[in-house]
Amino acid sequence: MAIPKAYGSYEELLADRANDAVYNPLPNHFHVEWTLKALQAGKHVLSEKPIGINLQEAVYLQKEAQRFPHLKVMEAFMYRHHPQWATMKKLVESGAIGEVKSMHAVFTYYNVDPANIRNQADIGGGGLLDIGCYCTSASRFLFNGEPVRVCGTMEYDPQMKIDRLASGVLEFEKGTATSTCSTQLAHQQSISILGTSGKMEIAKPFTPGPEESCKIIQQTGAEIKELTVAACDQYTRQGDLFSQAILNETSVPTPFADAVANMRVIDDVIASHQKRMWVEIEF
Repeated sequence: MAIPKAYGSYEELLADRANDAVYNPLPNHFHVEWTLKALQAGKHVLSEKPIGINLQEAVYLQKEAQRFPHLKVMEAFMYRHHPQWATMKKLVESGAIGEVKSMHAVFTYYNVDPANIRNQADIGGGGLLDIGCYCTSASRFLFNGEPVRVCGTMEYDPQMKIDRLASGVLEFEKGTATSTCSTQLAHQQSISILGTSGKMEIAKPFTPGPEESCKIIQQTGAEIKELTVAACDQYTRQGDLFSQAILNETSVPTPFADAVANMRVIDDVIASHQKRMWVEIEF
């Protein structure tokens, strides 16, 4: 949570009764602590992803949040609120490319600054928690369910001790999702979806600019369609949807259970790497 100039500390911000809700963009290891403090102060909370640095933290926060049923808590996966994902999901569910059987997601960038919070292992740094979580979330969103087992492999930076390269295979009942994330490769992000009668690609699935129109390329046989989705500030839209849930006393767009489920999969990808074997997921 960025501290406005009117406040000298986070505590002062939370104590101000004029604030009904807060956005928690702090480093990963502060997500649980300050989300809980905000709830205790009577504030609704939109917390940056991941909701915790492991499944244990996510489950703990979920349990604690249940003590405040009148307050909303949501994990901030902003990409889900961009119209391009609604368009893609509608096309998939309509059978535009047949039965979807495979998806591949890539999200990479290059950052070797040891002072950067993403490169500090003891505070939840590393590729999986920073950007790999998007790939996991997108896979679960696309297949509209949870994987039954996962297989993961990771490479760690020898000095900074963070995972700098991670790849995973998520096996769903209806198909398979693969992904690669890295904090030390050339910048890239993409989604490829393969169905029994066609395929789709999203050129910039996770972080399109607020004034940048997005493209979905759909191919069925020899026919290729390029769909343009109007520009959208997905961060603002996410905030608006969260605010509407508060004002209208309705459910948030993404329930807390989804954040816990995503963290469970990430933990099992790590466990798979450590055990050098497939890991069955228990929900």
